[in-house]
Amino acid sequence: MKIGIVAKPHHTRLDTPLKQLLTWLQDRNCMTIVEEGAVQAFELTQIKGTKLEDIPDQADIILVFGGDGTMLRVARSIQGRPAPILGVNLGSLGFLTEITLEDLYPVLERVLDGKFSIDRRDMLQVSVHRGKDPIEVHHALNDAVINSGALARLINMDAFVDEDYIATFPADGMIISTPTGSTAYSLSAGGPVLYPKLDSVVMTPICSHTLTNRPLVIPAASNIRVVVISGEEVMLTVDGQIGVPLRAGDEVSCTRSEYQIELIQAGHRDFFEVLREKLKWGER
Repeated sequence: MKIGIVAKPHHTRLDTPLKQLLTWLQDRNCMTIVEEGAVQAFELTQIKGTKLEDIPDQADIILVFGGDGTMLRVARSIQGRPAPILGVNLGSLGFLTEITLEDLYPVLERVLDGKFSIDRRDMLQVSVHRGKDPIEVHHALNDAVINSGALARLINMDAFVDEDYIATFPADGMIISTPTGSTAYSLSAGGPVLYPKLDSVVMTPICSHTLTNRPLVIPAASNIRVVVISGEEVMLTVDGQIGVPLRAGDEVSCTRSEYQIELIQAGHRDFFEVLREKLKWGER
């Protein structure tokens, strides 16, 4: 099996375990394809590094060591190619990372034996239109966020679903989230938790200046459009990692992406167990 490896650079817990893992995989006749950033950061001198965007074409599965941010970076690089991801969290359990470092080898044994299932997650295609044509197009696993820069300033936005006008939102911003991203920024802004397999997206205003504005769950097949009417230093952020400055009159369009990602599930934790652990549900 060809194993791609992506790791959060310079993580203090990973130096020795990563080298041990490479030996363990080689002893099982697995070919390893390691991202060039990890090769440099952890001084893997015997391995030739590979660019992140090239790994999905070469690997049967991709091991990702880090948190949800590292997972999001890898997810955007896949672009529809058949490269399932197994996330290994180096801190507290994440919503996207399936296992902890302590669980790694028992889970890998099952994965190498083919004893795992695939959880497919939808992505958003996020386009910025300035005039008639899109000036940037990105794909998001979690969310697209429109908000202001360093100063907390009000943004006025017209919002549409397909051709239907929803309302003008005076708010600090707007989050458009997939079910996967509903447990991220949207949840902090008062949005609902969406079950990952729901065919939907959620629009969550950030600190709306109209108290009756509430998060809105709509079908994933819809085309959500948000037009910036006014605001200072307005920014679109994709998955918390890509920033696009916006002007008055710019339109952000969010539709279902043609891409999905595949997360490896090795029967370790289900979604509700993660919710209980992360959000402390059922505890007093």
